[in-house]
Amino acid sequence: MADHSHSHPAIPPTPEEGWKREGVRVIPGDSLDHNTAQTPGMERAAAINFARVGAQKLWAGTVHIHPDAKTGAHHHGHLESVIYILKGRARMRWGEKLEFTAEAGPGDFIFVPPYVPHQEINASADEKLECVLMRSDSEAVAINLPDLEPIEKPENVKWIDPTHTH
Repeated sequence: MADHSHSHPAIPPTPEEGWKREGVRVIPGDSLDHNTAQTPGMERAAAINFARVGAQKLWAGTVHIHPDAKTGAHHHGHLESVIYILKGRARMRWGEKLEFTAEAGPGDFIFVPPYVPHQEINASADEKLECVLMRSDSEAVAINLPDLEPIEKPENVKWIDPTHTH
């Protein structure tokens, strides 16, 4: 039987401000910060980042893409990104010429590794695509790639879970 015991770090000392102000934070959905890195065709809003809550290692917020719209090609530098689909249908294109594609719907997660050129597309002509976005650093990084020429017919890629191959 495997040993699953872990040593847990000690509870940090109480901050000078006290747990009331330096403990758990609830960020209301109607108070997100839209003053964040933007990509054409997309609206991002920050909930969690260094400036808002002192987050050191992550960024979280929302992203909305209007019906039948798509972002420009871009990447997020050294950051890992996770997109969780709340509503609508996302079509992702990626690669040096955006030559690969996959789709995701409500309840699906999308993982985007560092430096991967990609494009988010709302696959619906009449429904807004609404997602939660998380990144592996406290500041949003969006590097637009206006000179990337996408190929017209990308290859559809189905993901195969390497831990559950059957």
